[in-house]
Amino acid sequence: MEPKENNFAFIDGQNLNLGIKSLGWKLDYVRFRKYLADKYSIVTAYYFVGYVAGNQPLYSGLQKAGYVLVFKPTIPDGEGNIKGNIDADLVLQAMIDFSNYNKAIIVTSDGDFYSLVKHLYENSKLRFVMSPYVKTCSTLLKKEAKEKIVFMDNLKKKLEYK
Repeated sequence: MEPKENNFAFIDGQNLNLGIKSLGWKLDYVRFRKYLADKYSIVTAYYFVGYVAGNQPLYSGLQKAGYVLVFKPTIPDGEGNIKGNIDADLVLQAMIDFSNYNKAIIVTSDGDFYSLVKHLYENSKLRFVMSPYVKTCSTLLKKEAKEKIVFMDNLKKKLEYK
């Protein structure tokens, strides 16, 4: 079946993972990809993530499920936590592909994407911001996305990994 639209998703992988985890469940990435395609005509789903060598099985699974992985080198912070800041990469990819999609879905709760969301909204390119959890979603995003924001806390039955 041909999609009605040619929409792209730009997914902040770490933010999605931690947001869903804070809700007490685990996301089924295969079901999530199918949900995005079926419900929102997502043809291309970019998944931005910091690269960690030991996570290769996860990366292979995401690629098999239909995500386009975009890796960022990681570095440990002062406390030994791994950081792979993907924000600039996600924004850049959304702008590189700007003329290639009808609408974009930005999956994050991070207020650093405020300017991107504002630009997409003002140019009628924002389908919506999909935030894992209302309580962790940036006020800036809520303000800029206006009526174009959805939360994932009510999707547990559809998208939980079992």
